[in-house]
Amino acid sequence: MYEAKASAVNGIESVKKNAADDARYSRLTGKDGSTYFTLKASNGQVIGQSHMFLGEKERDNDIDSCKTNGPGAAVSDLTT
Repeated sequence: MYEAKASAVNGIESVKKNAADDARYSRLTGKDGSTYFTLKASNGQVIGQSHMFLGEKERDNDIDSCKTNGPGAAVSDLTT
């Protein structure tokens, strides 16, 4: 959670900026054998983490979707 709206907007822009770069993704496996991924900024800070997947194919398909759709994703401000 962000304390300031500006920080949240910066976080969103960082995700959009880094989403297309395959090198920014770490493909990981949990203790229970489930797979997941993290997305890192250029400074190495984790800026996103996926949910757990049943296997590598599902995880990798989700990464591909993020790489394709993330950079141009629409953002809706739902704050009041």
